[in-house]
Amino acid sequence: MPEREHMQTSTRDLAGLREPLERWLRGKAGSGTRISDLSKPSDNGLSSETLLFDADMDGKVVPCVARLAPTDEAVPVFPSYDMGRQFEVMRVAREDGGVLAPRALWFEPDPGPLGTPFFVMERETGQVPPDVMPYTFEGWLLEASPEDRARLQRETVAILARLHAIPRERAAFLGGGGLRRHVDEQRAYYEWAHGSLRVPILEQAFEWLEKHWPADPGPDVLNWGDARIGNVMYRDFTPVAVFDWEMTGLAPREVDLGWMIFLHRFFQDITEAIELPGLPDFMRRDEVCATYTELTGHEPRDMDFYEMYAALRHGIIMARIWHRRIHFGEQTMPPDPNDLVLHRPTLERMLA
Repeated sequence: MPEREHMQTSTRDLAGLREPLERWLRGKAGSGTRISDLSKPSDNGLSSETLLFDADMDGKVVPCVARLAPTDEAVPVFPSYDMGRQFEVMRVAREDGGVLAPRALWFEPDPGPLGTPFFVMERETGQVPPDVMPYTFEGWLLEASPEDRARLQRETVAILARLHAIPRERAAFLGGGGLRRHVDEQRAYYEWAHGSLRVPILEQAFEWLEKHWPADPGPDVLNWGDARIGNVMYRDFTPVAVFDWEMTGLAPREVDLGWMIFLHRFFQDITEAIELPGLPDFMRRDEVCATYTELTGHEPRDMDFYEMYAALRHGIIMARIWHRRIHFGEQTMPPDPNDLVLHRPTLERMLA
């Protein structure tokens, strides 16, 4: 089995953040506020920087999470990080859709206190399926009974059902523009992420999308954006917190569904490549779509297109993360740019 590794995502010193974070928090929660147990998570999250801490506010201890936009020298995964937008969409998801996004406490747009904009939210306790090592390799989800995994899968699909039912006008601040704009923005992201370097397999995927464009993509709904079980905390196989809203936007509902299905396939394919069984009967397209139809009355369409779109989007992100690993001396540039895409074999099969 591969060794566990930790990718560098920040150039900030944790010890140096404690005092300015505590000083800022006193301005929000009272002069007697203290923080303790400041740490960073190690398993998931490669885009924003996350801080975990307990805030003692006049004798009441509140477990908190701070999400910080990355600095330029950390080779950010995305070109911009609108922390205020994430803060607001979590509030809308929680208050208007009953989606258990963390309770948003404070948003700080001024980079002065910590060197970058950030927000603070309450922290839940539970289990999160890890990315490193992948939950398909080992751990509580792999060891669970089929019945418990089925319950987790159904309750996770239900998150999308509730989120997509939120009235569109409640998320009008996200913009919109339909599937065409969504894909065009991904093309612009690809150009930004890789500059003059061409990644042929990603460009082939863009061409495939144009040739297989849905006849009727359907209306925009509020999309989670990073809809996957690794961004959900569970207790007794039931969601208690929904994380990572930085890819949120307005798009057809199948964009979220395709991402949720493909991201499990991504981890499952890695697992099978090293001859481990993984979870082949989990998050299957037919079951996910059937559950979504049962919960919403909407039958997902053109899922070949939306899974390919998810594979392309994930490929752009993973290739960008490789660039960051090169920057931090963790990797070298591969001779073939297509090898920047970790799931290249899967994408090649899909294109074929």
